[in-house]
Amino acid sequence: MISIDRLPERLEMTERHIGSEVIDYTATDVDAELRERTGGRGPDVCIEAVGMEAHSDSPVHAYDQVKQQLRLQTDRPTAVREAIHACRKGGSVFVLGVFAGLVDKFPLGAVINKGLTVRGAQMHGQRYIPMLLDRMAAGELSTSHLATHSVPLDEAPRAYEMFKKKEDGCVRAVIRPNG
Repeated sequence: MISIDRLPERLEMTERHIGSEVIDYTATDVDAELRERTGGRGPDVCIEAVGMEAHSDSPVHAYDQVKQQLRLQTDRPTAVREAIHACRKGGSVFVLGVFAGLVDKFPLGAVINKGLTVRGAQMHGQRYIPMLLDRMAAGELSTSHLATHSVPLDEAPRAYEMFKKKEDGCVRAVIRPNG
């Protein structure tokens, strides 16, 4: 398994807690790196899990932002495009990130020409949360490493801002109701 991100704290957390190989997309050509690691084929399965707030250093990212500001598209499909282009012929692309509506420059030709299977879904909370909570209570599943910051309720706005701006290594802030 290979995980791709740009934030050092998330890459380190993924490597340490999941055991995944990681790629910092700001430091390398991800498509070339994936082809190198897969013997030139590309991954069998690509999972897009960031959604409408995908980030990139490419000119296409600026294009997507301008289209959003002009209300010509609602989302930034950077990671979906990259997953489709990186996936091997006959592979599968799963879109799990949250999208609100319209995107431009969707590489439908690549999907067809490569014979890709594309599926999309969001987490079905009513189905999975009870089982996940049971596994956490039984000590089978640990999530404590995800809570990188803990703040009292009156500091919630600061915590949200820190999370939004990716400051101080904040991956997830826990807000305590009673200080």
